[in-house]
Amino acid sequence: MSTDIIQDILPHIDKPSHYLGKELNARRKPFDSVDLRFALAFPDLYEIGTSHFGLQILYHILNSHENIMADRIFTPAPDFERKLKETGHSLAALESRKSLKDFDIIGFSLLYELNYTNVLTTLHLSGIPFKASDRDESMPIIIAGGPCTCNPEPVADFFDAIVIGDGENVILQISEVWLELKKSGASKKEILKKWSEIEGIYIPSYFTPEYSEEGFQTLIPLYEDYTKVKRAICPDLENAPFPDTPVVPLGRPVHDRLRLEIARGCSRGCRFCQAGMIYRPVRERSLDKLFELTEKSLRSTGYDDLSLLSLSTGDYSCLSDLMTGLMKKYASDRIAVSFPSIRAGKLNQQLMEEVKKVRKTGFTIAPEAGTQRLRDAINKNLTEDEISDTVNSAFEMGWQLIKLYFMIGLPSETDEDIQGIIDLADRLRRLKKGRSRQDSIHVSITTFIPKPNVPFQWESQIATSESLDKIGRIRSAIMKLPGVGVKWQDPKLSLLEGVFARGDRRLSQVIVSAWEKGCRLDGWSEHFRLDLWQEALDENGIDPAFFTTRKRSLDEPLPWDHIDSRVSKDFLKDELSRAFTGVLTHDCRNGECTGCGVCDFETVMPVIFDKPLEIQTSDFSGGDSHISYKKIRLDYSKSGDARFIGHIEMANNISRALRKARLPIRYSEGFHPIPKLSFNDPLPIGLESLCEHFYLYLPENHDLSNVPELINQGLPEGLVILSAEFSDEKEKISCVEETYRIHMPSSCFSAESLESFMSAESFPLSKISKKGAVREMDLRDLVRKIKLISDKEVEITLKSSQGESVRPFEAVRAIFGGDGDLSTYSRIIKKTVRPYFIGTDAT
Repeated sequence: MSTDIIQDILPHIDKPSHYLGKELNARRKPFDSVDLRFALAFPDLYEIGTSHFGLQILYHILNSHENIMADRIFTPAPDFERKLKETGHSLAALESRKSLKDFDIIGFSLLYELNYTNVLTTLHLSGIPFKASDRDESMPIIIAGGPCTCNPEPVADFFDAIVIGDGENVILQISEVWLELKKSGASKKEILKKWSEIEGIYIPSYFTPEYSEEGFQTLIPLYEDYTKVKRAICPDLENAPFPDTPVVPLGRPVHDRLRLEIARGCSRGCRFCQAGMIYRPVRERSLDKLFELTEKSLRSTGYDDLSLLSLSTGDYSCLSDLMTGLMKKYASDRIAVSFPSIRAGKLNQQLMEEVKKVRKTGFTIAPEAGTQRLRDAINKNLTEDEISDTVNSAFEMGWQLIKLYFMIGLPSETDEDIQGIIDLADRLRRLKKGRSRQDSIHVSITTFIPKPNVPFQWESQIATSESLDKIGRIRSAIMKLPGVGVKWQDPKLSLLEGVFARGDRRLSQVIVSAWEKGCRLDGWSEHFRLDLWQEALDENGIDPAFFTTRKRSLDEPLPWDHIDSRVSKDFLKDELSRAFTGVLTHDCRNGECTGCGVCDFETVMPVIFDKPLEIQTSDFSGGDSHISYKKIRLDYSKSGDARFIGHIEMANNISRALRKARLPIRYSEGFHPIPKLSFNDPLPIGLESLCEHFYLYLPENHDLSNVPELINQGLPEGLVILSAEFSDEKEKISCVEETYRIHMPSSCFSAESLESFMSAESFPLSKISKKGAVREMDLRDLVRKIKLISDKEVEITLKSSQGESVRPFEAVRAIFGGDGDLSTYSRIIKKTVRPYFIGTDAT
């Protein structure tokens, strides 16, 4: 992003910090210092994309190669997109601030079908044609990966190549091929041909779609030796690359915590679960490796929340020992451990005791269905007693809220199954002894979507009207249950997701049509426009029911038949049959092979660690009341691009820097201990300052000499701790004088306007609060000094006291005229602050 964009766009948008690329641990290789420039594109907003662990892995792998640089790009929010178009700027990557057209390869992560229009937004704002067939040699090679590539057909026309499966090994293989062939001046066509020899690489242009009278797509391969694409697998997770210095977001992401992938894959065999099929087999990391990665990652980030990442965290073979070890080492640092979700029956009392040593992180349990019959049909292998025991234990140990996840529209579902959801929620909320003013059970409902490569891939998806009826029934009943809340995903979103989950190449033009009509950020309910999507479907002659509510025969050709997920179709058919007879299939990780076809038992097989360490229970007492603390004042500056970091974002970054520095600061008490910090008045976004301060508490005998240096090591560029000193807690500031240097992009400041202001006995100014209240004040009383540096620059000293204050841009606007807010000015820098304490002369 160029300096022009920094000034032209960032002052005018809602979340400018999301576009800076100045995060802690971001890699900034010079753009021209390498041969291969790789842009990692996440087709969703920054707050979603920065939470994605897979993107962090690829970023780490590519930047570890001496001849490759990787940069990141996220789909801009509508206000940023609008400003790009208004100013004529091209979308640029975060760290290098180079246009995406300047990169050699752009790789998109496809995690969610409703992100497809975001891919087009990213390409369009970069000046890159949508379809691979329309891009010449001057354009980057566009690739994709992620779980949506199980059926890549709806977006196949947009990509030169698609990675199927785990990307750790594949990303380096394709990069090495590119580096080797580019030395000899190879064309894109020659590179793609070589890539097609790599396991897990799908070249869409090597297949031509044909359609039967019934509308079934069949792909005709161009080459006899390239008819199927087998999913790539990283068989050895223990030694796989791990991002132990992950990028720490400036803005607050959806999941603001450190993610520790303890295992990959799940073989529970839930018949609706795509991830449980396509990420097989189970591969665990050892305890020793996890403790090593945790230590490095926490030291490099300063996070206070560690999330144990896995499809089935509760099934990790050494989970109790892992939790005990983590708490023993990190509880005194107030580092909490959370699970994305936990399987009922696996959350025992020992685990709960460890989790709550720092704070009670939330629990999400997924019964999926309301009756035992339906849970058996989907092979959930979970009984109501296990659910009840887990919830009861959590309530007994002090947890106030349990989240339950259910699906409606599962194959063979009946009215009794819908009633079962209501009844189960009622029984579980009664387990909480006594009455609570707040909900104790949260029920979340979503519509079942048949995904590719699962036993239910041939089944139908219920219509939107039926979903709404079932959700309405559940909602009406649950609203009558004290202590139970309910939320649901809009069935209209589920409808479109279902279309693209099992669609074919005809949908690519539908995506383009919908994008041209204005569809953006479709996964966000506030942006979703089903009416526009319906118009796009109608214009292209596509009936959504063909891909959703229509049940498929077992011998029907499927759009993804050329993708070999390694799970055999015969196994999926057998599991489908067992679903309707209520026969359970066991988990193979510790028992007999179920014959899914994934493992060859030479390089690909389950990897389980069954030798737990002997670890003593943590002796963390949960407090530091025995330590005598003293208040510390830290002065800091916030300058350059850091002016676009909001106050809450800045406070979060400082808190992480304090933890990263391992300073023995004082924490708050209670449910969620946090560092005891207090800041002076927050700066508006866009305003720089050389003289801010905040307070914290350190042991009274702590050496302050190296405190600024330690904290600065964990701060983003532009935030700098200047000094640290002990503070008098009894000091009371009565008023302050603040001096600002204000720069304008063009001539604005005139001597005549200044003389008129200075000669006036009073200068009335009206300020309107956010609530609409009008307050009158005299600006002459608030302006202590003012002088012109030039017709583009002025220096002003303002006084604030007893609730009377004015922002520098408000004062300058009133004195010299003009419209606009802080974004009108090219730079405003707070230079000095002079406080007056009670008992001193403030006049």
